[in-house]
Amino acid sequence: LVASSGSVAAAWEAYPHKVSRAGGEVDVEREFALAEKYGVEILTPADEMYPARLKDAPGAPLALYVRGDAAALSKPMVALVGTRRSSQYGNSVASSLAYDLASAGWCVLSGLALGIDAASHKGALDAGGATVGVLGSALDKFYPERNRDLAKEMVAKGGAGVSQFAFGRSADTTTFPIRNHVVASLAEGVVAVECPRRSGTLITTSMAGDLGRPVM
Repeated sequence: LVASSGSVAAAWEAYPHKVSRAGGEVDVEREFALAEKYGVEILTPADEMYPARLKDAPGAPLALYVRGDAAALSKPMVALVGTRRSSQYGNSVASSLAYDLASAGWCVLSGLALGIDAASHKGALDAGGATVGVLGSALDKFYPERNRDLAKEMVAKGGAGVSQFAFGRSADTTTFPIRNHVVASLAEGVVAVECPRRSGTLITTSMAGDLGRPVM
């Protein structure tokens, strides 16, 4: 609608019957005030810094909340994903893969969860590379708490923490599949390191496959 109308405002005026307010109102002024308070940048598809890979994917978020370097979202990225209940071997593999990818110039992408995600982020940091975490919560409702210091280190070293959820949204069973779609869309390829047969990891790989991304 925006592409055919020329702008968001024009689409809003031209297609009121197609633009619903599902999910309730958002207090825009409050969102930007909180963004300034928390040092967060809010990107929309109209912004140059909004990553092209995500923008070109079906269902691209209308807003991305970014803490850290927004330019990191447009770097060549490989996603490493896996179970929260990872084995020591799985963590070792994730860390090693992330280290090698970061050393080769790739930005390592994951979901900032416990287990494989955390090991992947840490491996990239050990190599001196940038790594991006996509949260299953709003940035002010950080989850899981155990990875907060890891996220701070990622931001400090040229990476970013990202969410598509408005301030105040806590993580729940509905937010993680939404988060997984952003991971699959941002990545140029997705590696499933370790996971059970029934896993959110396989949701991510399925989405990646549907988007034409290599799944490994």
